Amino acid sequence: MNNRIRVLVAKLGLDGHDRGAKVVARILRDAGMEVIYTGIFQTTEMIVRTVIEEDADVLGLSILSGAHLHFAEEICKALRE
Repeated sequence: MNNRIRVLVAKLGLDGHDRGAKVVARILRDAGMEVIYTGIFQTTEMIVRTVIEEDADVLGLSILSGAHLHFAEEICKALRE
């Protein structure tokens, strides 16, 4: 039985600066977690669908936008539904 924590690291929005997300993903993987990195330019819908499909335990978002609170609330609402 695999009981490793499954973490989805997602880069939301149009910003292509993903070095930090990749560093975090590598650190988590080195710590023994299973990490799924979605890549850049993800939408809210794409992230929510991937969280569900991958059965992730944790979602890590990278958002370099002033709208980060709006997007985080939107994702939380969609995941609750």
